[in-house]
Order: sequence, then C-alpha cells, then structure tokens
Amino acid sequence: MITREMAWRVFAAEFNASRLEIKGEGDKAPSHLVTPLGAAINRIFVVGVLTDIDNIGSEEEPMWRARIQDPTGTFYLSSGQYQPEATAALSKIQPPKFVAVVGKTRTYSPEEGTMYVSIRPEKVRIVDAAVRDLWVLETCKATIKRIEALKEAKEMSQPTAEALVKLGFNQTLADGVIKAMDHYGEVDLQRYKESVIDSLKYLLPETQGGLTVHEEVSDMPEEIEDEPEESIDKEKVVLQFVETLDKTGKGAPWDDIVKAAEKANIARDELDEITNSLLDKGLVYEPALGRMKII
Repeated sequence: MITREMAWRVFAAEFNASRLEIKGEGDKAPSHLVTPLGAAINRIFVVGVLTDIDNIGSEEEPMWRARIQDPTGTFYLSSGQYQPEATAALSKIQPPKFVAVVGKTRTYSPEEGTMYVSIRPEKVRIVDAAVRDLWVLETCKATIKRIEALKEAKEMSQPTAEALVKLGFNQTLADGVIKAMDHYGEVDLQRYKESVIDSLKYLLPETQGGLTVHEEVSDMPEEIEDEPEESIDKEKVVLQFVETLDKTGKGAPWDDIVKAAEKANIARDELDEITNSLLDKGLVYEPALGRMKII
C-alpha cells in the first residue's frame, strides 16, 4: 500500500533553487524534488499572500496560474481540470489574500540543464495573518533542522544517511541530505541562515507596518521634507505613498511614487531598493505593469 506523503514546509527561496528530481519507479510510485538542504518533496504546504491570479485557459476549461509570496520569494501555482477542488477555490479568490495551499511539486525542463519548479495545488483556502505567521515560524524551525543536518553531514569524512540517523535526524531527511550533497555539492548554508533570520524579523510588529499602516496622509506629505533624514522610516514613508496615491483601487502609478519620493529626498536608486525590499517582504505587489499596491 502506498502511504500518503508528508507535506513539507519549505520557503520559496529553497524551493525555487531545487534542481534535482528523482522519479519514482512504477506506475504509482511518487516522484520527489530534492532541495539544496535535503527536503525530498512530493507534497508541500505553503502559506503566503496570493498576489496574482490569471485564467490562461477558457471559461469552460479554466487553467489558473497564480503567485504566492512568502518572506523569501514567490511560489508559482498552476491548477486546471485535474485539480477540481483547488481550481474551484482559486476561481473565487480576489487577490490580495492570505492563502494556505497543499499541493504537489511540478517541474518543467524546456532544455537540458534548465528546470522550473511550481506547485500543483490539491487544496487552497483563505486564511488570516495569524496562520501565515505561524507557518513562517514553523518553516523557520524546519529550515534550521535541515541546515543542521547538512552541516553535520559536511563535517563527516564519509557522510551517510545511517550516520545522520544516529545523530537524531529522521530517515527521510537523512536520505535527502545525502542526495542533496551528491547533486548540489557545496551549498551556501549562510544564505539559508540569513533567509531564516530575515523571516523571523518579518514576524516582529515593527517590520509589519505595511499591513497596519492606515494613518491619514496628504497626497504629497510636505512635512517629510523637513524631517531629519535619519529619523525617517523610509519603508513606511514609501508604503504611505503607495496607499495614498492609489486613487482608483488599481494601484499607485509608479511615476507618482517616484515624484513623491523625490519630494521626500529619497533618491531613485534608494527608492528601487526600498520597493524591492517591500516586494520581498510581501507588503506590496504589482497588480499591473507600472503600478504598485499595498497588500
């Protein structure tokens, strides 16, 4: 009897860096996508902000493509007639919304040496910020566990799954770590440690201003020009611009944001860095080219 696969908790940064797919043997044997940290994923559980969704099929046979953002990057989803429950749920959601998704991995290799990964959802449901925050916390814990396992394996003269199991890691993770070492070689553990740190910082109240900023501000806050530069929370200022300049509900025009930033003595290069940071944190998204909107 084939047992149901566990649903891994993995951040987008780790998932999207995965390039090792192990095909199952037999008609019903599951395939697995092995991440650089050794998660051997057949099923995955993610929670984040659904920022975009498009039907690239037809009304009769819809094919939904969607993007879900977590603190480290973006998951890509595709759902059609073979995922009826998830497809029906996606058709009713108007982004941006916090959503929880359970699904299976999907890979696409258009040419030798190139692989794109996405999720084929089984279930999709709307959740709240508290559920998203709990997922971030649990995914940080799971990522740290994989980092520790890979670190221990790298310190062994002859790393084996059996040796990792003796150190207290479960068999599934131990097997995945050995496969990851063989395929990816030297993995930058510091990169993933930093993604965990950034994600934990994201849970702090002072870093979630984009979800709670509702102060009344003028279209172009003149008083900002007179404040000492070091006293300005520039990310919060840009969030205010995005919220205030969104007159139609379709997003603030980028040109207007640039003009407002210039009045606030925020240089264009710095504005680009700030908006990229806000996008990475899932505080804003781009509903259309040249527009930005608060989540």
